Amino acid sequence: MSETQYAVELHIEELVLRGFPPEQRQAIAAAVETALAGLLAERGVPPAWAGGGEAPRVDGGQFVVTPAARPEAIGAQVAQAVYGGLARRD
Repeated sequence: MSETQYAVELHIEELVLRGFPPEQRQAIAAAVETALAGLLAERGVPPAWAGGGEAPRVDGGQFVVTPAARPEAIGAQVAQAVYGGLARRD
């Protein structure tokens, strides 16, 4: 039996992150994209999204970042929060 494969197109129009240095904006955004793609590939699409879905807003909640965190680590935390928000929509 083969696993079902999905093609996923994810468009993030606006990502609101408060309290981060403006010069890290692009690096954090790239890290979010990479980490979220990895989560979707590893864990799959949340069941409610398997038939296609659109969310005007996803609340990723809050998380704590250490002051010296690198953009890659911040992006990974944001991706986890967004994926969690997507899964809670089920």
